Amino acid sequence: MKLKISASLNYRLSEPVDLMLQIEAADGHGQRVIDASLDIGTPEFVARVPAPDGLCEPIWLRAEGSLRAEYRALVAIDRPDTDFRALAAVPLHRLPAEAIPYLNESRYCPSNKFHAFVERRFGDHEGGAKIGRMRDWIENRFTYVAGSSTSETGALDSFVERRGVCRDYAHVMIALARAAHIPARMASAYALRVAPQDFHAVAEVYLDGDWHPVDATGMARASEMARICVGRDAADISFLTAYRDIDFVSQSVKVERVKGIEPSS
Repeated sequence: MKLKISASLNYRLSEPVDLMLQIEAADGHGQRVIDASLDIGTPEFVARVPAPDGLCEPIWLRAEGSLRAEYRALVAIDRPDTDFRALAAVPLHRLPAEAIPYLNESRYCPSNKFHAFVERRFGDHEGGAKIGRMRDWIENRFTYVAGSSTSETGALDSFVERRGVCRDYAHVMIALARAAHIPARMASAYALRVAPQDFHAVAEVYLDGDWHPVDATGMARASEMARICVGRDAADISFLTAYRDIDFVSQSVKVERVKGIEPSS
């Protein structure tokens, strides 16, 4: 499976602003970047900062006047659609160091608030079967409503309101999984079947020694998505973080399946 990806961002900056950009597909871990280009113009300052997880390389920028970013990529996906429901949870004392931080609550995922609900609603299941029940519960009871949440909306808000967008679905999924003592993190991705097309967010859970995507919206499949980066929640994986106010002008994302021969080097 090869995905042709394009993303365009356009923002007005009324004063010099420090920004972090995370829109490039990661190379490795079930996907391979065949060809890519990123045009961000000529900002005052640019630096790449490898993330601790080793999956992405955020870009620090300092710019004034405007930010225009144009990203194009061809990415080969070699990630199967694993039946995570059949996988076992890893005993806590056997978790690798990389998974342990994702057991704990975070800004948007206050998992400690969900212990009683998880035990009452999903306590009869274990491991991947429990994750599957949680995923289905969210998809069946939530309504996908564009614009229904803000940058301040967390998992508890979404749980009460029973609506949101992909990041809200993922936050609830992550909070429930962590409340069940299963490591869970958030991933940003380009996904083929997302409608309307945009940057997408999914949960990833640690089962049977590996991370597995779990999309409670039902739109993205593991074999049809190119991961961008991962983190504790939306605070870590935002495609653009600005450290002053900026004005939105336009934004677009397009993901297509392509066939053909890889370009020669």
